[in-house]
Amino acid sequence: QLIPLFVIIGAGGVGASLYLLRLAMFNPDVSWDKKNNPEPWNKMAPNDQYKLFSVNMDYSRLKKDRPDF
Repeated sequence: QLIPLFVIIGAGGVGASLYLLRLAMFNPDVSWDKKNNPEPWNKMAPNDQYKLFSVNMDYSRLKKDRPDF
């Protein structure tokens, strides 16, 4: 009777771990390589989608609103 409980808790743990791994690898706020790319958030284009889910947002229509550094 405890097998479904272990399966559900295990699936939740695996899902949370995969989400944290995705955030650590693809989020522009995280910088693993300080020598070659110390500020990865400056290299993001306005049409780069880095959020997992966004409601009613079309990233292809966004224009650049900040200067290049």
